[in-house]
Amino acid sequence: MLGAAGPFLLPHSRARPERVAPLAAVPSVGEEEPLLRGIFEIGKRSCDVVLSARRLRWSPIVPESPAGDSSMALQVKEEIIEMKDVFSVKLKRRRFVGQKKGGTLLGITIFKCLHKEENKLTDYAIHLNNFSEDHCHLWFRHLKEILNGFRNRPKSLKVFVNPSSHKREASHIYDEQVSPLFKLADIKTDVTVTEYEGHALSVLKECELQAFDGVVCVGGDGFVSEVAHGLLLKAQIDAGKGTDYVPAPVRAPIPLGVIPAGTTNILAYTLYGIKHAVTATLHIVMGHIQPVDACTFSTPSRLLRFGFSAMFGFGARTLALAEKHRWMPSNQRKDFAFIKTLADLKTEKCELSFLPLQIPQEDSHENDRQVKQSQTIPNVQKCSKDQWHKIQGDFLNVSIMAIPCLCSMAPRGLAPNTRLNNGSMALIVVQNTSRTEFIKHLKRYASVKNQFSFPFVETYTVQEVKVKPRIKSGLDAKENMDLNATAAEENYPWNIDGDLVEASEVHVRVHPQLINLYGVNTDDLESSKATCNCI
Repeated sequence: MLGAAGPFLLPHSRARPERVAPLAAVPSVGEEEPLLRGIFEIGKRSCDVVLSARRLRWSPIVPESPAGDSSMALQVKEEIIEMKDVFSVKLKRRRFVGQKKGGTLLGITIFKCLHKEENKLTDYAIHLNNFSEDHCHLWFRHLKEILNGFRNRPKSLKVFVNPSSHKREASHIYDEQVSPLFKLADIKTDVTVTEYEGHALSVLKECELQAFDGVVCVGGDGFVSEVAHGLLLKAQIDAGKGTDYVPAPVRAPIPLGVIPAGTTNILAYTLYGIKHAVTATLHIVMGHIQPVDACTFSTPSRLLRFGFSAMFGFGARTLALAEKHRWMPSNQRKDFAFIKTLADLKTEKCELSFLPLQIPQEDSHENDRQVKQSQTIPNVQKCSKDQWHKIQGDFLNVSIMAIPCLCSMAPRGLAPNTRLNNGSMALIVVQNTSRTEFIKHLKRYASVKNQFSFPFVETYTVQEVKVKPRIKSGLDAKENMDLNATAAEENYPWNIDGDLVEASEVHVRVHPQLINLYGVNTDDLESSKATCNCI
């Protein structure tokens, strides 16, 4: 079916007979009916272009040979673009300097999302040149109608930018790399540049989320944690739920997008397989949505926050020390804190209670192995009432993670056996050992070797975890009572998604697919080639 303007020839085309390469004039079974067909100049060649709801395809028009030989036409290669990869279409005009409207129409420009090496995405422009106003406007309207049919693609976004992230480059990243793509995709934005810690949380509590299709944060792990917590907290407030105790939280109403502008960028690596602002932006523009599990971190009396991962012990002490040296440059501060905490390596005496993941019988082989492992470890006790297990001892580090937590320092992930949305958490317990052995364990994160294949490391797949500091033995009754009272009041550092939180007894629950994030499943990405440079 031809466009209303017919198969226009470009003004500079010659009048000699031309032959259109065969393009299946009659659609085969299952093939879509063409919406438009016309002639554009693409790459300095006149092309026969066909648009359907799913594809845009074209072939160069081959001049007819004097002898009528059609072999040349049959050799012409057809080009195809999937419309699901297109995110913008614009009318292309030539304008004079200072001219903002009007101008000489040159044709149509189509912008597509192009997949490159190492999980990168980039934008790519295809120019369809034709000087006819009617012809171009007809094609422009049809192309826009197709793009408007992709429901997951946002039209309006609430954006938070943390100007203090990493090397204070978040504002530059947003202005130079992110904002132009949002504008190109005709996405309206309401931007808040935060001025203090907790600013994004305060804004989200008062924000009318129904006015937006998504929330985007530009910053590091701590800032992402704050925005994710605020988005989920706002969801509970809007649902009329209390925020002090949230045993069954409601889902976040709109997706969260993460633009990496920090040091580690764990969530960005986990969603995109790479730290790349343009890739992250295009996942948002294209509406790639991934349901993700989230956790509630609570004390016996109140909700601490929503999050995706936490560390207690070495990982938390390192962050706490880094936060005390904020005056140092970011990389130096983290390196100093890591080395200092490693030099002063110490254990935390506490009690861990956890509820193993309940898996259907047909999928239970891995869970059976882990439960049997826990039953053979001497210091693991099973509480039969609710199938809770207990571990008591001195631990160098305890990690609780609902997502794989990929980063440049751990390309396989801090919890490589975890998935984004399988309704479980990885509990990784590092028992007391020598500093040398602990360093060997840490180095394994940067390699392809199993970082858990040490006798002092134990892993479990769980639904809930309780971490309770334990009083040292060898004390009389009165001293024990006094120390118990002190322990109940004392707070310990926790590293929750790169954000420092202080608490004593903490209860962690995983909530399946509690939030949608812009991104893809890491299982669908090619292996990251990032290497570690921190140890």
